[in-house]
Amino acid sequence: MISTGELRKGVAIELDGDLWQILDYHHIKMGRGSAQVRITLRNIKRGQTVERSFQAGTKWPRASMERRPVQFLYRDGDDFHFMDTDTYDQFMLRGEQLGETVQYLKDGMTLDRTTYQGETIGVELPVTVDLVVSSTEPGFAGDTAQGARKPATLETGLVVSVPLFVNEGDTVRVDTRTGEYQTRV
Repeated sequence: MISTGELRKGVAIELDGDLWQILDYHHIKMGRGSAQVRITLRNIKRGQTVERSFQAGTKWPRASMERRPVQFLYRDGDDFHFMDTDTYDQFMLRGEQLGETVQYLKDGMTLDRTTYQGETIGVELPVTVDLVVSSTEPGFAGDTAQGARKPATLETGLVVSVPLFVNEGDTVRVDTRTGEYQTRV
C-alpha cells in the first residue's frame, strides 16, 4: 500500500480497477478541516490524464510491476524498437506509449522495461543521459550576465537551456526527470 505521504512522481498505483501513473501532486492545507492532496494521474493503458483530490492519509494498492533491462535499438517513424538484454527478444512501442521519454532515447542506450501482468507499459530512463549538442548560438564574452544561458538543440531534438560556454559538438548531461542541463561532459 502507498499513502499520500509516500507519493512520488512516476509511481504507479491501482485506482478504480485501472493502472494510473502519478505525474504530479500537491499537498494542500486548508484553513479548516484536514489536509488534501491534489494528484495529476495518467491512465497507463489509455493515456488519459485526470486530476483528482484525496484526503491526506488515503492509501492505494501499489501496482506490482516488473522491471527488466532492455536496449534501445532504433527508431522507425513513430515506432521505437527495443531488445531484451537477457532473452534477446525484440519488441516495439509506439511514440504515444513512451510520451516525453522519446526526447532522451539514443541508439544503443540501456533502459528498464516496465511490465504489468505480462503487458509492456513503457520504459524507464536512467536519471541522467549524455547527449551531443547538434546546434546552438555562439556565446560571446560580452554577453555574460550572471548565470547567462542560451538554448541548445541536442542530437535527439530536445531543446535545453545551457551556459554560454557550451558549443556545437559538446556532450552535455541532462536530468531526465526535469529536462534541465546539469554539466558538460
